[in-house]
Amino acid sequence: MIRTHAAGGDFGHLRAEFALPESFGPHVLAEAEAAVVDPLESAGEREDATGLPFVTIDPPGAKDLDQAVLIERVGGGFRVHYAIADLAAFIPPGGALDKEARRRGQTLYLPDGNVPLHPPVLSEGAASLLPGETRPAVLWTIDVDANGEPTATNVRRALVRSTEQFDYETVQASIDAGDPHPSVAALPELGRLRRELAIRRGAVELQLPEQEISGDPDGGWALIQRPRNDVDAWNAEISLLTGMAAAKIMIDAKIGVLRTLPQPDPEAVEWLGRSAQALNIDWPEGKSVSEFLAALDPGQPASMALFADTTRLLRGAGYTAFDGELPELTTHAGIGGAYAHVTAPIRRLVDRFATEICLAVSAGREVPEWVRAALSEVPEQMSASDTLAAKVERASIDQVEVWVMAEHIGGEFSAIVLRAEETKAEILVEDPPVMSKCTGEKLPEGERIRVRLTAVDVDKRKLSFERA
Repeated sequence: MIRTHAAGGDFGHLRAEFALPESFGPHVLAEAEAAVVDPLESAGEREDATGLPFVTIDPPGAKDLDQAVLIERVGGGFRVHYAIADLAAFIPPGGALDKEARRRGQTLYLPDGNVPLHPPVLSEGAASLLPGETRPAVLWTIDVDANGEPTATNVRRALVRSTEQFDYETVQASIDAGDPHPSVAALPELGRLRRELAIRRGAVELQLPEQEISGDPDGGWALIQRPRNDVDAWNAEISLLTGMAAAKIMIDAKIGVLRTLPQPDPEAVEWLGRSAQALNIDWPEGKSVSEFLAALDPGQPASMALFADTTRLLRGAGYTAFDGELPELTTHAGIGGAYAHVTAPIRRLVDRFATEICLAVSAGREVPEWVRAALSEVPEQMSASDTLAAKVERASIDQVEVWVMAEHIGGEFSAIVLRAEETKAEILVEDPPVMSKCTGEKLPEGERIRVRLTAVDVDKRKLSFERA
């Protein structure tokens, strides 16, 4: 693996470029500190669920823990207990914390530290579902039948106590060894059932390699490609199950905010078919897009190229709010059904409002006025923060790419051609995992080639390759 030197730079210039906030104002911090001492709701108004042995599954070292899970086998099916951090217990509507969270939209992640949505005293402290700590939570209990379909949903406020903090690799290793923690022993079976249902619903998952930045042992930065393991996918299915349950509650009540994505144009699907044919990938007759993509080997160069092309099918995602009348679009084509964000309120603004709607509707209460008033603004706030988050993530990776490659001008690398035009192509260099452009006559899409690094522009965060 190629790494930067210890002298690799920091990301202060990116923070300045995107005008990211460096800290929280004194009024915001004061309100957060006061909320820790005196939460808005008394503990006595909550169900005591501290006896349930919840566990968390997050990246190593994470402190902003939104979710804790417990899956039980009940009869021929399952009971999913999903505890979600209750940020509304700490944030007075219309106060300094609320206004600052609306301005930020979501937590932004940079290699040298995040820009949190909420002050760390909340996001990494009093609101986080840290192990061994009693925390206010919104507790979802979803009964699922033997086929993986939900049959009943209950959501209410509770007190919970996580018993263990795991990361994905640890849980995967325990499952592979046949010795999983009892709280997630049923996760593989339920996760597989939900994945099968997702494919039948038409859900589209792009299994492209994920570029990640890690700290170098010498003090610099390294680029790595982290394959998604089964626990990643199964854990995501529990979150999706909850988000779909939340969407149903809101649609039935005709008030809410959904994550939506229109169905792809037929022309886009036809174009994908032509791409598959050009890549010599057989698309069996009668197979849906979802079934076809799920059967591909994501490690094959041609599959990677096709997944890159499939992004054309997933354009137009947004947030759709409604109150009193259902919107024309209520579904998310990438998920294959109606879906809402409710499982990451520490890191994402919209979850707090969507959760309050579900709680009110489930309890037969009126949705709070402060939530109703926010529905006209939250979609735009979230869309803006999504755009910013994508730019910050891409700029961070681009910056590390040029730091990593700066001393290797003239070097040759193995690369996969993802998309090709007449004189240039998008490539994935395999080691280190670098996404870039490559010049040359029409390159063979979906094939592995040798490329030469010809130039590095550190200031513009640009790399130039040509076919070797």
